[in-house]
Amino acid sequence: MDSGSRARLNTPSALGILGALVLLAAALAAMVGPYPVTPAQLLAALRGQPIDPVIDIVLFNVRLPRIAAALLVGGALAAAGTVYQGLFRNPLVSPDILGVSTGAGLGAALGIFLSLPVLAIQGLAFATGLGTVALVYLIASAVRGHEPTLVLVLSGVVLGALAGACVSLLKILADPYDQLPAITFWLLGSLASVRVDDVFGAAPAVVIGLIPLVLLRWRMNLMALGDEEAAALGAAPGRLRLLFVAAATLMTAGVVAIAGVVGWVGLVMPHIARLLVGPDFQRLLPTAMLMGAGYLLLVDTLARTLTETETPLGILTAFVGAPVFLWLLASGRRAW
Repeated sequence: MDSGSRARLNTPSALGILGALVLLAAALAAMVGPYPVTPAQLLAALRGQPIDPVIDIVLFNVRLPRIAAALLVGGALAAAGTVYQGLFRNPLVSPDILGVSTGAGLGAALGIFLSLPVLAIQGLAFATGLGTVALVYLIASAVRGHEPTLVLVLSGVVLGALAGACVSLLKILADPYDQLPAITFWLLGSLASVRVDDVFGAAPAVVIGLIPLVLLRWRMNLMALGDEEAAALGAAPGRLRLLFVAAATLMTAGVVAIAGVVGWVGLVMPHIARLLVGPDFQRLLPTAMLMGAGYLLLVDTLARTLTETETPLGILTAFVGAPVFLWLLASGRRAW
C-alpha cells in the first residue's frame, strides 16, 4: 500500500481526532478566565438552565462569541493559506501574499484616523482589503510576456509595500494618545472587542469563499501542477486562478476586518496538515481548517489569560509559529 492510500485511509481518523480536540479546546476556553466556570455550570448554561446570571453574561456575551470568532478566523486563514500555497506552488506563501491584510490594515487605520464607528472601520477594512487584491490582479493582467503567477505575486508585494507605507504615514499623523495606540493594537490582531454581530457579519464572506473551494476542490489539484499541465488536462488556468484568488481573498478580508492582522496561521497550519494527510486538496482543506481553528482558539485563550492585560494575537502567533515553521523546514523532506 502506498503513502497516498495510507493518507486516504487515515483522513477520517485525523479529522475525527482534530474535531474532538477543537471541541475540547472550545470547552476549555469557555471555562477559563478572570471569572472561572465549572464544567457543570457550562453544561447547564448551554442547556438553557439558568444558575447564575453573571455566568450567562460571561458566556453568551463575551466568551462564546469570542470562541466562535477564533474558530472562524483561524479556519478561514488556514483555508486561504492552503489555497495560496497550492495555487502558487510555494510553501512560503501566506494569505496576505497579494496584499489583502496590508490593504485591510490601511482601511482600518484610515477609519480610526477619521474617528469612524467600529462598524464603519470594519467595513472600510473589508473593502480596502478586497480593493487591494483587485488592483493587484488588474496590474498583473495588464502585464504581458511574463509568467502570470510571478507577476501576480510581485504586484502583490509592491502594492502591499505601498499600503504599508500609507499605514505608517497615518500612524505619524494620528493622535499619539488616542488614535495611534488603537491603530497599533488593531494591526497586531485581537479578538477582545468581538461581539456576536461581528461573527455573523464575517461568516457570510467565509461561507461564500468556501463554496467554490469545495465544489472545485479537484481542480485545485490540477492548478498545483502548473498552468501548462492544468490546461493539458482540460482546465482553464486563468479563470480558475481568478476564482480561487477571489475566494481566498474574500475569506481573508472578511476575518481580518474583525480580528486585525493575524499572521502565521495561514502559513504554518497548511504545512502541518499536509504532513498529516498529504497534498490532496480534498483532504488537505478540512484538515487545515480544523487545525487553524483550534490553533487560533488556543492562542486567543492564552492571549486573554496569560497576563492581566490583553496580549495581541499577532505577537503570540509569531512566538509559536516561527519556531514550528523552522522545525518544519529542518525536518521536512526536500520535495514539497
